[in-house]
Amino acid sequence: MLCQFIFKNFYSYKNETIFDLQSENSINSENSPFGESLLQGADNKKFLPVSVIYGPNGGGKSNLLKALGFVISIVVKPILLLKEYRYEFTDVEFAPFVFDEISKNEPTEFTLFFRPNEEIEYKYFISLKNEKILSEYLYCKKTKSGSKTVTLFERTENNISLGASIKKANMNTNVNEKMPYISFLHINYNIESINTAVDWFRRCVVRNYANYDIENYFRLPGNENLKNKVIALMNDAGINISGFIFEKISRDENDDSIDILLEHTVYNKKYFLNLKYESDGTQKLFNIIPYVIIALTQGSLMVVDELDAKLHPKLLKFIIMLFKNPDINKNNAQLIFTSHDISTMKSSVFRTDEIWFACKLEDESSDLYSLYEIRDENGNHIQPSAAFDKQYLEGRYGADPYFRNMMDWE
Repeated sequence: MLCQFIFKNFYSYKNETIFDLQSENSINSENSPFGESLLQGADNKKFLPVSVIYGPNGGGKSNLLKALGFVISIVVKPILLLKEYRYEFTDVEFAPFVFDEISKNEPTEFTLFFRPNEEIEYKYFISLKNEKILSEYLYCKKTKSGSKTVTLFERTENNISLGASIKKANMNTNVNEKMPYISFLHINYNIESINTAVDWFRRCVVRNYANYDIENYFRLPGNENLKNKVIALMNDAGINISGFIFEKISRDENDDSIDILLEHTVYNKKYFLNLKYESDGTQKLFNIIPYVIIALTQGSLMVVDELDAKLHPKLLKFIIMLFKNPDINKNNAQLIFTSHDISTMKSSVFRTDEIWFACKLEDESSDLYSLYEIRDENGNHIQPSAAFDKQYLEGRYGADPYFRNMMDWE
């Protein structure tokens, strides 16, 4: 589980920004909205299975997910390139906030609190400037009450010190300035606490609505079960297919291009239709459902930019509710996504602490806050029974100042 994500000076986010997936205690009673859907640790702390970010174009929604995707990628990418495929290490791009003479020369910082399982929580920090890692550390603690925080390693620009639990003779602390030390340790040593942390990063699913490469998963051996689950969920969502196949396009042995053909059974007769001729919604759903199944099965964090794009609101709600159903989400999977679809911005879909807003400030930097943080004219929290979508369009949440102008346009 992702517990909390803190970052600073990344693209449009200048100031320290906190994205919190810990549920708010004041609405955690047994009768609270979706109380049964909350994820629970061994210490009885509760976390959100779903978080959505709304806001205007250019407000910073996607940059929040880019920040989260970046820190996941910077840990995982060297492992994939060096340990598994032995390719050369390549850089992962990022940029600081540039509309400020100070910020553009300051480092970019990321902090993650996460729980690979119910028994342990990690805190990972990394600071970078001009692709160079200035500082990095990894701490962990057992989630049982009274457990002490253990230092696994601490890194500064000129030194790396190892915690007693992982320190071994002849361990190398001389590492490339662009290589995260957590990745280096995983590649070169077999340390259980490091492997557990890295495995959490590796299980994360980070997607953009335009990415269509799910066929690579089906090429892996033993994925017939995944195929059957995809067909079942597609049918549950109202897309009636009885199967699908992959068809090689070219006869060239070096060309791996394929077509995906969906099987439709009509009056007991089978027909195949190329996925590219299916509706945009069917294409989107077919490409996102396998990742949803993988996340739910592995208990992974799933991050999707513009999940609502090309999806009917009922299909969007269908995916959301998979993560909020404790009978389906048995492994503490989480879904974080951006959306423009306010038809799902309702108390029947989300708690107030699951809804976030991103907007631009006067200095062109982005701000992020949750619906739970907003107070009404009497200083009270927004009621769980409120019409979230209506109040949002009225400008009461402050994250989209343009809607009202457009609605009043004559």
